Amino acid sequence: MTETTARATVHDDVEGMSQFNSLPRRLITVWLPLLVFIFVLLFPFYWMTITAIKPNHQLTDYKDYSPFWVVGPTLEHIKYLFFQTTYPQWLWNTMLIAFSATALSLFASVFAAYAIERIRFTGARFVGMAIFLAYLVPPSILFIPLAYIVFQLGLFDTRLALILTYPTFLIPFCTWLLMGYFRTIPYELEESALVDGATRWQILTRVILPLAVPGLISAGIFAFTLSWNEFIYALTFISTPERKTVPVGVLTELVRGDIYEWGALMAGALFGSLPVVILYSFFVDYYVSSMTGAVKE
Repeated sequence: MTETTARATVHDDVEGMSQFNSLPRRLITVWLPLLVFIFVLLFPFYWMTITAIKPNHQLTDYKDYSPFWVVGPTLEHIKYLFFQTTYPQWLWNTMLIAFSATALSLFASVFAAYAIERIRFTGARFVGMAIFLAYLVPPSILFIPLAYIVFQLGLFDTRLALILTYPTFLIPFCTWLLMGYFRTIPYELEESALVDGATRWQILTRVILPLAVPGLISAGIFAFTLSWNEFIYALTFISTPERKTVPVGVLTELVRGDIYEWGALMAGALFGSLPVVILYSFFVDYYVSSMTGAVKE
């Protein structure tokens, strides 16, 4: 390609992109889709917020009050939720179960991903594919045999039942995610450590894991989110109200027959979603980079 041709190509590219420099085109191609996306993303939180602070008589009176705004906000629903129900205990149960299941899943996934990707045994690829396919099995199919095991072990109606059953669907995806991230770490680092006399355990703890922190954070966020929002296992294995998690407790304890306590329901949903939102806001960069690397590989 001659210099003249190269200049002509660059000029054409610049000229082709110039159509997005005008304000009307930017409004249509950039700002309008962005505003629609922000509205769809944030409107549920707005609706939960105004419903949580809206007096009871405004919840159904659409003639005198707008459903999209609140007049004379109140904290009665929030006070009722935290002081007249066991919602704080539900939050504690959910947090304990989510953190424990996440830690257990990451512990198992690290060893599985390292063995499949770095040790290079025969059939490693097929094992990795089988682990990922196990993630595609719906939890609604697994909870029947798991329920039998939980009853046989005497774990029914305990938090330990959820801590031990959640990894059945957390470990497969976390392993697949860490496999993709471990694959991006140069093998030369591991080979150099082996030459220097390091053991596999030392390589894993001192070389691989420090370099795989973004992948661990991403897998941890994924496992924590699924554990926090899980419903079927928590509904099946827990019956005592004080031991329920937020998704199950809000639905089963704040709905009495055909009476829906919308203010308390929305307050519970709002406060129940905040921990996950805060977690994503702090670690979203690590999550996106690790997911991109895993999918690319």
